[in-house]
Amino acid sequence: MIIAANVSSPFSSLQPIVRLVNAFSEPYNNAIATARTCYCTRVITSNDVQQDETARAQRDIIARSTYTAGHHTTLQHAAFQFIIENVSRQFVWSFLHAHPFYNSEQVSQRYVKVQPDRLLIPQLPAREAEFYQQTAAAQMLCYRELTEILIEPTAKAYFDIFQARQKQREQYLPAIRKKAQEVARYALPVATFTQLYHTVSGLTLHRYHRLSRMLDVPNETRIVINAMIDAVNEHDPLFFSYIEDPLELEQTHEYALLSSLGITTPNSNAHLFCKSFDADLGEFSSRLLDYQNHGEKLLAQAVRTTIGLNATQLSDSDAIAWVLSPKQNPYLGGALNLASIGKVTRSLMHPHYTFLKKLSHAADSQDQRHRMTPGSRPILSTQYRSGTPDVILPTLIANFDTAHDRFMQTMQQTWQAIDKLLDAGVTPEFALYLLPNAFPIRFIESGDLAAWQHKWSTRLCYNAQDEIWRATVDEVKQIREQHPTIGQYLGPPCATRQQTNVKPYCPEGSRYCGVKVWQQNLNDYNRVI
Repeated sequence: MIIAANVSSPFSSLQPIVRLVNAFSEPYNNAIATARTCYCTRVITSNDVQQDETARAQRDIIARSTYTAGHHTTLQHAAFQFIIENVSRQFVWSFLHAHPFYNSEQVSQRYVKVQPDRLLIPQLPAREAEFYQQTAAAQMLCYRELTEILIEPTAKAYFDIFQARQKQREQYLPAIRKKAQEVARYALPVATFTQLYHTVSGLTLHRYHRLSRMLDVPNETRIVINAMIDAVNEHDPLFFSYIEDPLELEQTHEYALLSSLGITTPNSNAHLFCKSFDADLGEFSSRLLDYQNHGEKLLAQAVRTTIGLNATQLSDSDAIAWVLSPKQNPYLGGALNLASIGKVTRSLMHPHYTFLKKLSHAADSQDQRHRMTPGSRPILSTQYRSGTPDVILPTLIANFDTAHDRFMQTMQQTWQAIDKLLDAGVTPEFALYLLPNAFPIRFIESGDLAAWQHKWSTRLCYNAQDEIWRATVDEVKQIREQHPTIGQYLGPPCATRQQTNVKPYCPEGSRYCGVKVWQQNLNDYNRVI
């Protein structure tokens, strides 16, 4: 089915569309069947819980009591897959992808050209609406012009790597254009539309509904989540029989905290916060903030515990090698991440690392997909600084004056526009949709070594988004300084495959970056595109 926003929508642009395309056939009955199975000598089926009036009465009592008591694992069995269209990148970043319990596949701005009309536009007074749309149009124009401006420096960097391809230059121009487009997208507003598949459990949908009016974008969130709930209700009217009412914005924890501290958004203290944060960050894009001093000993002990040996029988360095060396742990060389399944490899879950981090909105939208390294990401309006543009500059733009000047011209125009809209009384929720993809997200990110090892491996690949790649290089260098026995085994997939003699060393096939990274020292890593 298709659920779209109604005429009372706060948006004048295309309305969000939500379609439930896959779901358990009987999610409500299944939840109760799983609950009853826990206390029965046989497996209870969905048919059992609805076979007669007595069974249905018992079913409804169990549903109410288990929900009220917080026994919610039964709601996790049912999965719901949605196609969601005409929603902003800001909504996806702030809500849909800001937790670990989902799966999404969305259109990539790195590889798909953004059309100028693919944009969320809030309902505003006529003067402010015109100003908003003019600014968004200027950002879209900057995106298109930057793509063209960056073709030349991108082509130079590309053919510096693939020198033999210069003879068929025309053949490779589409690939070059996509790389230029990837960088140009930093000028796009976070209001830009996206479309995606999004799959969640029934329990996650309950949680979505309860917090569907929270910051940053309560209006858009409310519309989309209500549409998801309506779609499930049409599929199974019983599933949300005991759903809780949404908390109003003023009742949410974040809103109450800001109010109690007298903080309005945008935050007047944002200048002080950002200055302090950046000073703590120093020269890094990601700085190691905390870790276990005895993390290597902890890891080694966990390995020994798994196989029943003591330190005299297996040294710390040998134990760590058994779990982290690709030559000794075959699970590391495969395409599947088996860390959570392998008994010895699970020992990687004990050491923990925390980083102070600063990425653009565009880069963080990819970084947050690594759901096992959760981050304390901001309410965006609390980090907005009026006046001067606050942006992350991609390497290609920073190194090419024509692109830099064109980009910063639009950024200056964008900040002036946002400030004018705020001064005119437009809510931060609506005005900040104009923030560019380049807007920096300042946050703290933590995780165990199992999650970090997987993330570092994928993001040290030269095909990874440039900004995340640079942050990953920062992180791995610092791990090698503090935990050198662990750090020596951290590298990209091609280096892992080279150590295990799995050929070809690069697993990317036709997407090979053109650089023999497996032959390089981490300190020599360098890239432009």
